[in-house]
Amino acid sequence: MFRLLEFPVRYFKVTLIIGFATALLVMGLFEAHLFHRLNLGLAAFLGRRVAPGLQRGVQYPLFIFMAFAFAWTTVDISRPSLKAVVAVGALLELVTAVWVFNLHGVFFSPFASVCAVTLSFVAGFAYSRGETGSRKRILRQILGDRVSNKTFLSLLDSDTPLMLDGERREVTVLICEIFNHDELESALNAPDYVALTNAFRRNAADFLVERGGYLDECDGESLRVVFGAPLPDPGHAANACEAAVALASRLDDVNRECHTIWKQMFDFRIGINSGEMVVAAYGSRRLGTLSVAGEPVEFARRLCRANLIYGSRILIGTSAFLLAEPDVEVRPMELIQRYDDGSREEIYELLALRNVLSSEDLERRDLFWKAVVYYREQLWDEALGLFHGARGSTGSDGPVEFYIRRIEQMRSGLPALDWSSARL
Repeated sequence: MFRLLEFPVRYFKVTLIIGFATALLVMGLFEAHLFHRLNLGLAAFLGRRVAPGLQRGVQYPLFIFMAFAFAWTTVDISRPSLKAVVAVGALLELVTAVWVFNLHGVFFSPFASVCAVTLSFVAGFAYSRGETGSRKRILRQILGDRVSNKTFLSLLDSDTPLMLDGERREVTVLICEIFNHDELESALNAPDYVALTNAFRRNAADFLVERGGYLDECDGESLRVVFGAPLPDPGHAANACEAAVALASRLDDVNRECHTIWKQMFDFRIGINSGEMVVAAYGSRRLGTLSVAGEPVEFARRLCRANLIYGSRILIGTSAFLLAEPDVEVRPMELIQRYDDGSREEIYELLALRNVLSSEDLERRDLFWKAVVYYREQLWDEALGLFHGARGSTGSDGPVEFYIRRIEQMRSGLPALDWSSARL
């Protein structure tokens, strides 16, 4: 009933105020002997000949506890009907206690506790109907379990009004998608296919939510997570990049487990983009959730799919890179035409967080960067030499192989697959 870990500071303060006020009021009524006539009537009804005493040692702890407890539950519980059920249940228990104690020859007066329960319930219910008191119910309805408990409590304690009607805000969107669904579906029976893809969804969604993201969408093929909404976060781009790098490592572990069980692995790719988007509660009363809309959202999805072209795993847009640049290591991937105005924009492969790459990896990164510059200047021999040097000891590097293959195609006069011809 009382979930301390999910109780926000604001509601805790309101509970203390209602609890103290109720306890003091009931204490005054008790000391004024306003419950004495009721006790005499109850004793007569129970057939007791001796007038009941004040029972301070029993009554004070009980009604003080009831005052705070039902202020707490009434403020904390979101559903109005459940608030009433809890209060009515407590009143019935108090009435039942009178009968049970009387069977054992003990007189128990419920009136002070009944008064405490009633006053706390009325005060808590009145508060919960206001804008501040209903904040938890509204957030639970709109957000559900799509944010972490820490984020949810921060939103409850925030003094910032809920802009559910819509506002433009700069946020970062992370798209993570599986691209080998057809192969998995044909290789596995239905229960195993569902179990494997659910392993991806469950691990990816929970991981990103606990990293501070908002789970905007999660379907059979992909998930979309927003950083910087609903809780404002000036470091949304850097946090999204950090989460993406950590997520890739986590999903590699999940893939190894899947291969051990089903001899299959999911091919996942990630796209990250930042920009100004419309953040609002979309949908109807029956099915309404917070979401983001705008061209930057679609561009994040295009980035995710573009990984298939370049053989990369995580691609980020220019806006995300500029915001997260002090915290990440990247290499340039392509100058693409994003808008119809003819302007070109760089997209980047996210390699790691800053100060994590080894000296060998940094050298390979620099060779790749120089090779891309030579490639754009159409200096094929110089570019090829540097790309071969950027392969490293493993010899497995998707973007390096992509550029080597592209140069060979262009030298032979064949059209090279690029951003526009891939229909992303």
